[in-house]
Amino acid sequence: MTSPRDPKSQPPHHTGEECILVLQGGGALGAYQAGVFQALSTVYREPTWLAGISIGAINAALIVGNPANRRVERLREFWELVSSSPQASVPGSWASLLNKLPARESLNEASAARAMLFGVPGFFAPRFPPAPLQPRGTPEAISYYDTAPLRATLERLVDFDLINSGKVRLSVGAVNVRTGNFEYFDSAKQPLDVRHVMASGALPPGFAPVEIDGEHYWDGGLVSNTPLQYVLDQPGKHYRTVFQVDLFPATGSLPATLAEVTEREKDIRFSSRTRLNTTNELDRQVIAQAAQRLLAKLPPALRDDPDALALSRLRSEAGVDVVHLIYRSKHYETQAKDYEFSRLSMQEHWDSGKADMAHTLHDPRWTGHARSAYGVRVFDLSADSPSVADVHPTMASPHEHR
Repeated sequence: MTSPRDPKSQPPHHTGEECILVLQGGGALGAYQAGVFQALSTVYREPTWLAGISIGAINAALIVGNPANRRVERLREFWELVSSSPQASVPGSWASLLNKLPARESLNEASAARAMLFGVPGFFAPRFPPAPLQPRGTPEAISYYDTAPLRATLERLVDFDLINSGKVRLSVGAVNVRTGNFEYFDSAKQPLDVRHVMASGALPPGFAPVEIDGEHYWDGGLVSNTPLQYVLDQPGKHYRTVFQVDLFPATGSLPATLAEVTEREKDIRFSSRTRLNTTNELDRQVIAQAAQRLLAKLPPALRDDPDALALSRLRSEAGVDVVHLIYRSKHYETQAKDYEFSRLSMQEHWDSGKADMAHTLHDPRWTGHARSAYGVRVFDLSADSPSVADVHPTMASPHEHR
């Protein structure tokens, strides 16, 4: 692999280009996103905008809410905290042996069960008395866990004044419980505080909804597990490089057991939304760009035609590169992988994200590709199944998002 310090290996930088990091939900798998950011920040550049849902919102807040020289440190502090339970720790010297034995799957299941029974340090704790014994209509009656530990963690590790300074944009997605509508809280449009980040990760029935200005919000993953649609919907004049970090793969093997059925169902349920949103949004951009080119060819007499005016309202953006980083589950991971917070798994997820990002940024198809003023290109340059898909100005080609 080319050294990260080798200037010949560095991706080209373009004046005014936006570098955006889009982070999906996925609980304990979110350590993968932290590793991705570590490689991105040291090899490529700092992002200008982060958008996240659920654990992606938490990671995004930890990044945007700290100065550049402390971001990786704060991510590390958070992930070491939530994986700090003594029962969830395994000596590093045992790791290679455990990975080759059925014992590793049992260890992961035991760690996930511990999280369900006793909670996760700095994140959530089981309610006592439990929800059925709580007064009807209270937050305690509609959730199994108390997320006060997460509030204290975020208030300690995140500088919300820095987030609201506008230096780096932050957007987090949540769902209005009353209306069922998706809503984004965006530092470019309103001041953000700890409630907005917690609302994005309030997954029912585990966590209670978070009240903000008289409305209650649940985890944004209930509607869509990726913020890509929101990011591409926002007006932008500059070329955009979007790094989309997904935690559930779309492709997989036919399950052989009921436990594998549950895991495969979860992967499909969350990744399919990512695939649908990605395809729809990229196709919309291609159509809008084609409409603008068509309008420019019309004679003046036709430019006030109602159909031409309708086409003119389609917003045309500059070119877009979408780079997919997708976590691939290990063979010993189960359907509990998103709430299995062992230190061993956390470090594996982090290292995987760091390696995948470094591989992508030094791939010749990325470092050498030419940017276009129009059109969309989708990159999936993971070592096991690399692909590059062009979306041509006149027709959107199918995308496979793994």
